[in-house]
Amino acid sequence: MGSAVAPGGLLLPGLVAGATILLWATARLPEYLTALLFFAAAMVLQAAPAEAVFAGFQSAAFWLVLSGFVIGAAIRKVGLADRVARRLAPHLSGSWPRLVGGTVALTYALAFVMPSNMGRIALLMPIVMALGRRCGLKERGRIALALAVGFGTFQLSASILPANVPNLVMAGAAESAYGLHFGYLSYLALHAPVLGLLKGLVLAACLCVLFPDRPRAVPAEPDEPLGRAERRLALLLLATLLLWATDTLHGVSPAWIGLAAACLCLLPRIGFLSGEDFSSGVNIRTCLYIAGVLSLAAVVARTGLGDALGRLLLWILPRDPAHPALGFASILGVVSVLNFAVTGSAAPALFTPLARALADGTGLPLPTVVMAQVIGYATPLLPYQAAPIVVAMGMAGVPARDGLRLCLAVALVTFALLAPLDYAWFRLLGWIG
Repeated sequence: MGSAVAPGGLLLPGLVAGATILLWATARLPEYLTALLFFAAAMVLQAAPAEAVFAGFQSAAFWLVLSGFVIGAAIRKVGLADRVARRLAPHLSGSWPRLVGGTVALTYALAFVMPSNMGRIALLMPIVMALGRRCGLKERGRIALALAVGFGTFQLSASILPANVPNLVMAGAAESAYGLHFGYLSYLALHAPVLGLLKGLVLAACLCVLFPDRPRAVPAEPDEPLGRAERRLALLLLATLLLWATDTLHGVSPAWIGLAAACLCLLPRIGFLSGEDFSSGVNIRTCLYIAGVLSLAAVVARTGLGDALGRLLLWILPRDPAHPALGFASILGVVSVLNFAVTGSAAPALFTPLARALADGTGLPLPTVVMAQVIGYATPLLPYQAAPIVVAMGMAGVPARDGLRLCLAVALVTFALLAPLDYAWFRLLGWIG
């Protein structure tokens, strides 16, 4: 990792990365402006090569975000969002815990059939926002549902091996570095009870407490026949979903499938959106923010800053083979710190090469060390550490402070309650002797 060192050594990239993270964490400036300042500072100071500084714009995740905005705008414009919301409202309305819990459960269920975080957010967000309007939610209620989509999509999908980019990064790095292979069912059995089901309950509870609201009961309404535009868009979405779900078979990235679908939505005559619709439906501010987050991770990795941070953490963290719980906690600490530097998607790429040294120091089996990192990278402390959460917040216009409040609340409960339960589950299944 980090083969190229910037002209200023590690000092300049460290200062630029640290200042960027601080500005995002404190929200002293708009997120997109901080991203632009990062690009400018990194290039003016020559803190990293240009291909690293602007790597975010070359990332598949950036183009999937842009495509998601377009697809979401089309779903809203033709009325499909309202139609699905009409069907869901009678079952979920009238109870705030039921509405929030149902939304969280929907994000988790969709993760089993749709591999792309960004694609799931693009599909769900307009539907959930329409559901909130139909239930008469206030602003804080709509914020809660938007955060349920973002947090549920990213955090809960970490318990399903192919449903989350960090999972795939971790599995690929473990296979290439150590020859480890993780099966779908064994991975699901290890992580779904705690990081899927229990964490879903924690997320729903935190949302209900932090953003209380009272949805009105919505009676069932008769369905009207699908319009021509709705039928055409439904067919396009069905084809897109099928291609997303079978990406391992045809080898085309979900990003390029989403981009092709977005282009069809924008084409004159056969599409659904005009140039004005594109301008109002695509949040360029969020796109710039996502590009900045991805580029920051690339700069930290390619300049060697991430490797240096990892070696420092290995040196200072307590490791005692006689106390495996301490080693388990140290692993979570390492990943949580790496999350600050390179975000959740890149943290496994930096952590996994350190797993052998951590296994030797903690006395834990190597596969256990690799698997234990999942709870760490799936629990961001700040919204910028998880691009899907940022996208969801941008699509719904959620203030940064609300995302930060939920991040900290879920992380506090996760590390205080779920982490010990996860350790006990590892022991019960024989991953820890």
